Amino acid sequence: MKNYLTLYIIGILMGSTQGVAASFIDLNSYEIVLLRSVIGGLFVAVLFFGTGHRLSVYRNKRDVLFITASGICLAVNWLLLYEAFTLIGVSMATIINFCAPIIVVILSPLIFHERLTFRKVSALALTVAGVMLISGQALNQGLSAKGILLALGAMVTNAAMVIFNKMSREIKGIDNAALQLEIVPIVILLFFAFRGGFHFQIQTGDWLPILWVALIGTAASNLLFFSNIGRLPAQTVAICGYIEPVSAAILSAVILKESMTPVQIFGAVMIIGGALWGECRVKKGIKKERITF
Repeated sequence: MKNYLTLYIIGILMGSTQGVAASFIDLNSYEIVLLRSVIGGLFVAVLFFGTGHRLSVYRNKRDVLFITASGICLAVNWLLLYEAFTLIGVSMATIINFCAPIIVVILSPLIFHERLTFRKVSALALTVAGVMLISGQALNQGLSAKGILLALGAMVTNAAMVIFNKMSREIKGIDNAALQLEIVPIVILLFFAFRGGFHFQIQTGDWLPILWVALIGTAASNLLFFSNIGRLPAQTVAICGYIEPVSAAILSAVILKESMTPVQIFGAVMIIGGALWGECRVKKGIKKERITF
């Protein structure tokens, strides 16, 4: 499980760059989501079939249903989250969005019959306390009510995406990732169709951040994310998911100059500490004690 967890965390860190990169694109949030989903989806399809893989999802219709539901939730999550970015900032929107693991951890004993251990509960409490420290000052400054509601909606769809994806028992790895990322652009295109289509021009300087968001923040990130999420316990996925808002908050503070107070930095440390505490296993031997992750 160690390798799966490492790849999952790398995917999370890649995904944490998308909000910052998107801030350099001179398009509205929905247009950015459309481009990232279509370009990212095409890249994944070429990579998937170009490496000799073939979809065999027709043999697992139940799993296809769950992955389709997960893909729909992911598409809605992107639409809500990117609009929230423009209203309350990248760091705050990301932090609220990634309160979703709270829902996953609470529901995992009921849905996945996973035992809720003291270590997991204490790690969750530590990460939640960190989130509260990070967001506390920002809430006192008076954020956009619409932005907060959009971020909360993104949080709910984020949790639903993880739960539905975990319910797929047979379709795992790159098959899962490829199917998921091909569903998302279909949902986004349907959204634009209901809005009356799309008409926008892309400036030359926008292409670099667009490709970064689509290929690194979407395709590569989600390939690693969905290829490994099914092999990890839901509570592990939930707790380690808090690494993304911390990374996004740090990048936003450094690159976008979004303020981050000492208290919020301490909260970020608590979140990382909670993630590590939730996953470390202490193995006692005769001569020494070894901690593995």
